[in-house]
Amino acid sequence: MTDQDKFFQRASTLLERLEHILPLNGRPLLFDESVDCWRYDGSRRGPVPVRHTSPVRLEDLQCINRQKELLDRNTRQFLQALPANHALLWGPRGTGKSSLIKAIFNLYRERGLKLVEVDRDHLGDLPLLCDALYDQPGRFVLFCDDLSFAADDPAYKALKVIMDGSISQPPDNVLLYATSNRRHLIPEYMQENVDSRMVEGELHLSEAIEEKLSLSERFGLWLSFHPFKQEQYLEIVHYWLGTLGAVVTAKDRADLDKAALKWALEHGSRSGRSANLFARDWAGQTGLGPA
Repeated sequence: MTDQDKFFQRASTLLERLEHILPLNGRPLLFDESVDCWRYDGSRRGPVPVRHTSPVRLEDLQCINRQKELLDRNTRQFLQALPANHALLWGPRGTGKSSLIKAIFNLYRERGLKLVEVDRDHLGDLPLLCDALYDQPGRFVLFCDDLSFAADDPAYKALKVIMDGSISQPPDNVLLYATSNRRHLIPEYMQENVDSRMVEGELHLSEAIEEKLSLSERFGLWLSFHPFKQEQYLEIVHYWLGTLGAVVTAKDRADLDKAALKWALEHGSRSGRSANLFARDWAGQTGLGPA
């Protein structure tokens, strides 16, 4: 093989690799009707089918009954082609926000619910996604996890278009479920409060604050999540221990609870995630044979 042949061979290999990461540049996005879950990362491949989805169930999510009921009802309305709202699930990490969306999907996927997880860096492609989903069979939830924006981030404007529409009406078979650690999605600064003013006894917020509130207000359903109380945290620990098949005697319970609280303190939160991780560690230790 000549040097020229080697060059062209390497160039061809490089182009093939680039095709998987370059933008689609207007090519239509294809959704296989036999698939019900995708991840969209903006690559040239388009939506990537997710073959092995999280198995989390609604019953696995303890101590958030109100949030489960509201999102479940909203999703059932959506599946029956009744009016339903985009949902923002906000609160501290590890409290069940993302897991709740996954559990709702698992509950209703056999009734036609489909899930498309959209990478944070590609929210600007949401109009393209919605155009591709207009005539697709099924009902689609666009799942945006850990949503937040920088103060000058243009991507949040694309999100506003999807929820409110522009010259093009958003498709009826698409709903947006997003999670965030922030209620208002965009950082808020002290100076913005200073710029607010009183006019004839009424508070007029600064333009910066109004702009930041305008996005979160477009979500018709707000679900707030909060750190668990000590009793709730221990309840979740014992639920996961039972699910994992660990046997806890009355004699061991006090020591186990003490260890679980120490684990939460070391990990910085009494969250559902901390409870699950502790239960896995405890169940693994008790089932471990001699070295």
